[in-house]
Amino acid sequence: MARATRRIFTVGLLAALAACGKPSKFKKYSGPPVTQIVVNKGERRMHLLSGRTVLKSYDVALGNEPIGHKQFEGDGKTPEGIYFIDRFNPNSAFHLSVGVSYPNANDKMFANQFGLSPGGDIFIHGRGPEGNAKAPKKRDWTAGCIAVKDDEIEEIYAMLSGGVPIVINP
Repeated sequence: MARATRRIFTVGLLAALAACGKPSKFKKYSGPPVTQIVVNKGERRMHLLSGRTVLKSYDVALGNEPIGHKQFEGDGKTPEGIYFIDRFNPNSAFHLSVGVSYPNANDKMFANQFGLSPGGDIFIHGRGPEGNAKAPKKRDWTAGCIAVKDDEIEEIYAMLSGGVPIVINP
């Protein structure tokens, strides 16, 4: 009996100590499901929708060459078109990140006809410890991703599920 009591006490103590540390970046969400994401690059705004209702909107930073559709690896552009949320990275260098399914078959075919890579690893992510340190005076600083504040990516990460479409408009 003493051993069981000690084990329960130890588990409880460890849980309490963990709770006293810094707040978790993993939030809970219990609202309506996000059924679509719309990014308007020209406005630098991203909207999470459930049906036709906007649940949340965010200011965003884009690729360091924001005008036009991403065509090749290293072009600094954020893709335009319809993609899907396809992965989640809890260990991102940019706090948390949510993967976008770029490149699709058309993107690959276009780049391949020039003998180039279309690139990849496009995410919605936070700023992380370095944020836009390489270009602190530039609004658009990513390599093609969509960036928000760290506390905002925590909300977004909790609200999204795989397969949600993301429409990225010019």
